[in-house]
Amino acid sequence: MAKAAAARKTAPATSPSVERRPALAGRSTTATGVKVEVLPPAERISLRAPEASLAALSKALGVTLPKKPKTSASKGGRTALWLGPDEWLVIDEAGKDPLADCAGVSALHSAVGISHRNIAIAVTGTGAAATINAGCPQDLWPDGFPVGAASRTILGKTEIVLLRTAPDAFRVECWRSFSDYVFTFLSEGSRDAAV
Repeated sequence: MAKAAAARKTAPATSPSVERRPALAGRSTTATGVKVEVLPPAERISLRAPEASLAALSKALGVTLPKKPKTSASKGGRTALWLGPDEWLVIDEAGKDPLADCAGVSALHSAVGISHRNIAIAVTGTGAAATINAGCPQDLWPDGFPVGAASRTILGKTEIVLLRTAPDAFRVECWRSFSDYVFTFLSEGSRDAAV
């Protein structure tokens, strides 16, 4: 028994070989006038703060937090989406950590890292709006939902966050656990939009 215990102590510890793979990595589908593809991983935070904290948080994040419904602001690969009177989704595609940037802010706020909870899917092309509207009630006409517009809404049975990134391009944010459903729904919608 003592020999077995000694052998365990001297044997080198092996760490398990674990590699995190992004949900739906590399998946895309193309139909006439529409492309649906999974975007690369990004850093994200869910941010809650009162009006009095916005200036300090905007300075720390390097992007002015929007104050109006259905708006967003972008700068240097970082985008802040207004989700409610005191709530934002901050997405960083430049490899920086918005959670770390908020850590030094003493003004009242709550910042929670949600990078591994969400994934993003791009829907682009002339049929992008029709593809999303196959299961989303949001009015996506450019007059009501222009470039930069953002909204928490639904797609089929799933909550999404929708951002219009260009006249014919959208970013769909969803929870990882619903990502296969959302991707499949958008893929089917793209085939219908292409008809």
